[in-house]
Amino acid sequence: MARALINVPAKAERGGIVEVKALIAHPMETGYRHDIKGEPIPRDIIKSFACLYNGEEVFRAELFPAMAANPFIAFTVVASESGVLTFSWTDDHDQTGARTAKLSVE
Repeated sequence: MARALINVPAKAERGGIVEVKALIAHPMETGYRHDIKGEPIPRDIIKSFACLYNGEEVFRAELFPAMAANPFIAFTVVASESGVLTFSWTDDHDQTGARTAKLSVE
């Protein structure tokens, strides 16, 4: 499955807004191209991405073929308590990936 680079600050102030960034290395094949033999290359995109903060969903995105390869996703979260951010995604072949990051709230 795809490789991911996750950027979450190690520490945050309680009630502060934290910027979260995720870069997922994935080919994101649209299904519109053909190989050198003229055969269509099957579509293979990340179709959903979600982030849970201590088990509660705080962000979700549904992705479509026009999305670039290696999608970069950035969003903000209110730092309410220390915990774990869990990132997960699923592609067209129902392969899933997941990563976690810890956030310490002071």
